[in-house]
Amino acid sequence: MKAVFLHGLGQTSSSWGGTLRELHCGGDALCPDLKDWASEGEVDYPRLYRALEAYCAALEGLLNLCGLSLGGILALQYTIEHPDRVSALVLIGAQYRMPRGLLRLQNAVFRIMPDNAFLSMGWGKRDVIALTKSMLSLDFQSDLDKIRCPVAVLYGEKDSVNRKAALRMKERIAGAQLHVIPGAGHEVNEDAPAALARVLETFFAG
Repeated sequence: MKAVFLHGLGQTSSSWGGTLRELHCGGDALCPDLKDWASEGEVDYPRLYRALEAYCAALEGLLNLCGLSLGGILALQYTIEHPDRVSALVLIGAQYRMPRGLLRLQNAVFRIMPDNAFLSMGWGKRDVIALTKSMLSLDFQSDLDKIRCPVAVLYGEKDSVNRKAALRMKERIAGAQLHVIPGAGHEVNEDAPAALARVLETFFAG
């Protein structure tokens, strides 16, 4: 079964490299680069989500979805809106309702950062600010209890910002598993790829 891995903001598709080497997924693992989905025109969340829908529509059969942060939000929405396409869902350091105060503070920090600080993201400063601004109204809390596929909710031990959301999703999503990755921060796929791979291998096998 195909597994689609969606990276977070500030990452690229290669951020899953260490995890996938431990998983030995071979051709069943797909890691699209989100910047390729917004290469033309303004970058915003609705554009990325529509690109995810088109990407998945081109794939046959059921899919396992695994997303971190921004990628997790995209995967969550897709699972809610296309329940017939998702076999299993993994959410890592993801939010189900955007913390508006935190996003506004983040954008304020982004505005004073130099343009070259955004080069590693693949998007420019203006695009990153526009993307995070377009996510302010996202709220999937009323849809969490509609999810019926197996779900694993993960966060890094040091990721205090996303701990509360992870615990809440564990409560609201029927049968959801909760995993805390020791020693990891927000970017679990880069901080602890081997530990993450062990969780994913067991979860997807089940």
